[in-house]
Amino acid sequence: MALEIIESCVNCWACQPLCPNDAIMAANPPEFPHFLIVADKCTECLGDYAEAQCASICPIEGAILNELGEALNPPGSLTGIPPARWAAAQAEIAAR
Repeated sequence: MALEIIESCVNCWACQPLCPNDAIMAANPPEFPHFLIVADKCTECLGDYAEAQCASICPIEGAILNELGEALNPPGSLTGIPPARWAAAQAEIAAR
């Protein structure tokens, strides 16, 4: 059981100090250009908090995945904008 931070991470440092298990490691470019979660240390905050602290503070939608590869902050969860509406707005802007 461990979470994963993927390449959309912008290294904002918001998650790292919140981890109760010190499982989040700073990036080591160019090998790893974003933060990493050490699987052996990550408990997904079970027993400590109701939700994973890294995901609760992460400002990037889809940057933290659970063990099934599902985003803990899926598209639209932070902005409140449904993905289809966001895509339509982006297309409209690009067409200008």
